[in-house]
Amino acid sequence: MYPKVLSDRLFKRLFSYLILLSGMLLPIVTQAVPAMGMGYEPKYAPDYQHFDYVNPDAPRGGNLTLMGLGTFDSLNPYLLKGISASGLGLLVFESLLEKSMDEPFSEYGLIADDFYLADDALSVTFHINPLARFSNGDSITADDVKYSFDTLVSKAAHPQFRVYYADVKSATVIDRQTIRFDFKNKNRELHMIVGDIPIFSKKWAAGKAFDKLDDTRPIASGPYIVDRYERGKSIRYIKNPDYWAKDLPVRRGMFNFDQVTYKYYKDSTIALEAFKAGEFDFFFENYSKRWARSHNGPHYDSGEIQKTELAHKNNAGMQGFAFNTRRDKFKDVRVRRALSLAFDFEWANDKLFYNQYVRAGSYFSNSELAAQGLPEGKERALLEKYRDQLPDEIFTRYWQPATTKAPSSLRKNLIQARDLLAEAGWTVQDGVLENARGEPFLLDILLVQNGFDRIIAPYAHNLKKLGIETSYRKVDTSLYKRRLDTFDFDMVVTSFSSSVSPGNELMNMFHSSSADIKGSNNLPGIKNPVVDALVLAIIQAKDREAVVTAARALDRVLVFGEYLVPNWYINVHRIAYWNKFGIPETKPLYYDPITWLLKAWWVDQER
Repeated sequence: MYPKVLSDRLFKRLFSYLILLSGMLLPIVTQAVPAMGMGYEPKYAPDYQHFDYVNPDAPRGGNLTLMGLGTFDSLNPYLLKGISASGLGLLVFESLLEKSMDEPFSEYGLIADDFYLADDALSVTFHINPLARFSNGDSITADDVKYSFDTLVSKAAHPQFRVYYADVKSATVIDRQTIRFDFKNKNRELHMIVGDIPIFSKKWAAGKAFDKLDDTRPIASGPYIVDRYERGKSIRYIKNPDYWAKDLPVRRGMFNFDQVTYKYYKDSTIALEAFKAGEFDFFFENYSKRWARSHNGPHYDSGEIQKTELAHKNNAGMQGFAFNTRRDKFKDVRVRRALSLAFDFEWANDKLFYNQYVRAGSYFSNSELAAQGLPEGKERALLEKYRDQLPDEIFTRYWQPATTKAPSSLRKNLIQARDLLAEAGWTVQDGVLENARGEPFLLDILLVQNGFDRIIAPYAHNLKKLGIETSYRKVDTSLYKRRLDTFDFDMVVTSFSSSVSPGNELMNMFHSSSADIKGSNNLPGIKNPVVDALVLAIIQAKDREAVVTAARALDRVLVFGEYLVPNWYINVHRIAYWNKFGIPETKPLYYDPITWLLKAWWVDQER
C-alpha cells in the first residue's frame, strides 16, 4: 500500500460523510489510495505517467478490422439470452478501476479516482472522478454506479453476476460522487472485484426492462461508441472525440485507433482465408495444424503479413472434455476415469498438434498454484480437515493424466478402463457397453469449433473398443450457447481459465451454488462440499501463502474428481497480423493478445 496520508480533500469528505449520515456508524478508515495491489505494493507510484506496456506518444488515428466468429444478436453483454457483439465490454464499457497487465492483481483509479477499504474489511468506499462522463455527456455519479450494480445483481441480468457479487450486501450512495459497498463477509479481494463492476447510464434503458435491452446502443463511458452494425455480420465502433479519460495516466497511450470494426465469419477456417486476402488485420491462432501448415503464402513471404509467437506468464488453467455429471451415467468417478484413459494425448500431440502442446495436468497449469508431488505441510493439514470426505489416494498418490508413454500404453489404459467400467456396473455385451438394465452407453460430444472433429475421431475410435458408441457434431453458435446455458449435453470442450490471483470467479466455476444456475461456468455440475470449502478458503485467504496452499489443495481435489478429460496448453500466443502496426517495446506479462492490441498498438503511417 501507499503511505497512510490523508489529503485535505479526503479529510473534508470523511467529515462531511459523518454529518450526512446523521449518526450512522461508519467503519473506521485509515487511508484513501489511487491504486491497490493484492497483497503487495502496486508497481506504479501515485505520480506514474503511464503503464510500461504502452507507448505514451503513440500516434492516434487509423482503422483496425478484427474477426468476429459465429454471429451476434445483442448490444448488451450482460444478459443470459442472446450473443453479444465482440468488443463491447472492452471498448464501450468501463469500470471504477483499471487492472494492470504486468502485475498479478493490481488496480488503478479510472472512473473512481481513489478508494479506501475499511479497517474491518467489511466495506469499501469509492470517490468518483469529477471528470468522468458518459458518452452522452452526462457526469457519472454515485447513483449511476449504484444503478449499475443493482441491475447486474438483479434477475434481469446474467445469473453469473449474482454468484460473483454474492458477498456484497449493499451499495449505499453517500453523496453525488461517493459510494460505499458493504460486505456480508470478509474477502481478501472483494473490494477490488467491486472495482471491476461495469458502469452504465440509467438512460441506456430509457424506461425499458433491462432484460429487453438488446438492440439499443449502450450509454457508457468507454473510449468508443457503437457507430453502426448489421446483426450477425459486422459492427463498427468509432472513437468518442470527447472521451473523458484520454489524458489520464491510466489511459495514456491507449486506444489509439479511430475506428474498430468486427467482421463476422461462420468459422475460423473461412476467416483465415479472408485474413490472407486482407479483409481484416489480425489473427489469433488457436489451432496447431493451421499454425504449422496454413499460415503461409506470398503475403507472408513478402513480410506484408507478420507471423510470430508472444510469450506470456498467464495461468493456463485447464482445458478438457468436460463430463456433465448431472447425467446418471457420469455420476460414478470410475466411469469418468475410464473415459479419460481412452484419450491418447501423446498420439494426438505428435500426429495432429506438431508437438506444440504440453498436457494439462492441473486446473492452474503453468502456475505456482498447481499441486506438486504429495501434499505436505500446510496443504496436507488443510486437506486433513476433510479426510473422511476424500479418497485416501489424495494423500498417497500424485495424480497425473493418463499417458501412453512407456511403460504405459493405450492397450494397458484400455484394459484398466474396462475394469473400472465393470466395477461401476458397465459390461460389454455383444460389443456394446451396457449397464445392468441393458441400457447402452452412448456418448454425444457437442462441438462448436471447426478442427475438433479430427481430435474427437481417434478418441471415439478408442472408446469404441470399450463398447461405447460416440457421436459428435458441430452446431451453430446460437444453439451451442443455448445448450450450454441449459446444460443440455453429455460432453463438451471447455476451459477453466484462472488469473494468477484467483478468487470469486471460482464460485462460478466450481462451487455447488453455481451448478444449477443457467449460464454458469460450472459446466461439469460439480457439487462437492470439500471443493466448496476450498474455494472459500482461497477467497478468504489473508496472504499469498494461504492462497497458494488452498489453491493446491483445491487443484488436487478437482483432478481426483475426474470431472473432465484433460487437454493441453501452450505458453505463447500465436498471432499473425498485417504489417501496418506500431507495437510497444515492452510486452505485458498477463494478457491476451487482442486486448493488448486494442489497448496499446497503433497504426504506423510509415508502413
